[in-house]
Amino acid sequence: MAHETRGTPPQAAEAGLVRAVGFGGLTASVINVIVGGGIFMLPAALLLGMGSAAPIAFVAGALVIVPVALCFAAAGSRVTATGGPYSYVGAAFGPFAGFVAGALMWITNVTSSAGVAAALTEQARNASPLFDGTAARSALLVGVYAVLIGLNAMGVRIGTRAIVVLATLKLTPLFVLAFVGVWFVDWGQVSFVALPSWAALGSAMVLVMFAYSGMETALIPSGEVKNPSRDVPRATMAAILLVVLLYIGIQVVAQGALGTTLGESTAPVAQTAGALWGPGFGLLLATASVSMLGFLMGNLLGSSRMLYALGRDGWLPGPVGRLTASHKVPLVAVCIHGGVACLLALGGDFQSLALISGGAICLVYVGVSLAAWQLQRRGHADHGGPLHLPGGPAIPLVAAVAMLAILTTLKPEEWQAIGWSLAAIIGLYAVLFLLRRR
Repeated sequence: MAHETRGTPPQAAEAGLVRAVGFGGLTASVINVIVGGGIFMLPAALLLGMGSAAPIAFVAGALVIVPVALCFAAAGSRVTATGGPYSYVGAAFGPFAGFVAGALMWITNVTSSAGVAAALTEQARNASPLFDGTAARSALLVGVYAVLIGLNAMGVRIGTRAIVVLATLKLTPLFVLAFVGVWFVDWGQVSFVALPSWAALGSAMVLVMFAYSGMETALIPSGEVKNPSRDVPRATMAAILLVVLLYIGIQVVAQGALGTTLGESTAPVAQTAGALWGPGFGLLLATASVSMLGFLMGNLLGSSRMLYALGRDGWLPGPVGRLTASHKVPLVAVCIHGGVACLLALGGDFQSLALISGGAICLVYVGVSLAAWQLQRRGHADHGGPLHLPGGPAIPLVAAVAMLAILTTLKPEEWQAIGWSLAAIIGLYAVLFLLRRR
């Protein structure tokens, strides 16, 4: 029998959630969701767009993502209810803004999950001709999501342990490649001083934001973190710093090992490893698959809690906001997110979904940056010890302006997709608002 949470205050509604995630588990979860499929696909695309100056995109992305991460850390230390951006923006600006942020965040996550799942099938196809056919590809996707849903249904402890294992398996080869491979780099293929055009850098930054995104998903289950005010800021910043070093290292090593041929590669990281060490190609191809599975696991864990939070607060049907009696898991929300992502993956591709997701996430980041300052200005805190951003509005303002600048580089068709999503979200809110008043 499920535990009903609909219509009760967030903190009371979450009394049944298990606070089992500590600093180590949360750090692993943030890294695991960030390092998904993007880094295995981007080195070639960035080289084509920016030439030898491609590493500058990750450096610029780091300068942008750190202020955003600080805003997430500050907001997450003040609002500890499950929901991530939905809860942060809602606490700062009210239910309408929170609903828009939450719905946009879920759309971003479900499209990114589908895109990475589609990329996973490409890895499988490269490994075996068995997956060349449509039927085999579809069976693989359905099987993957069935296993992920099953693991999530067993509770947050099992899900977190699976994430830690997957994060360890995928990150170890990547860090070895980045920090050992740098000794074998042809530095004539790499430049940190050749400045690209704003158009080239802007287009690259949309993809880089997709690659750096993920912390917002990992922070959604704050109601299951042992000490959110302490662990959320520490885990967020530790994870971001590690990922920045990793991404820059991978791009430099890939360019230094493959040179101009990197732009033609369909498996750039695996081919980089193979160029440095023969068996490395197979190892990194397997690592890419594990990485994508880890991303999908973390995405499902976090994104299902977004749906749960919307159901908990009465914006979605009651069953979405219920927890199972045995494992205290929002199983209906888990199944909805996994099912929709699977359907999109069956007919989608990585690149188109990644561009839309990267643009949409910038809008979410603007909302969270402004929410962090509003919450700090009002002195809002669910309990003592929140992170205080120095400089008043300076850090949130830098983060918001940077995201808006990146958004100016989106193509008309990408803006159209995001615009239709926002219009649908606002229309849905109006309908649900009227139904709630009856």
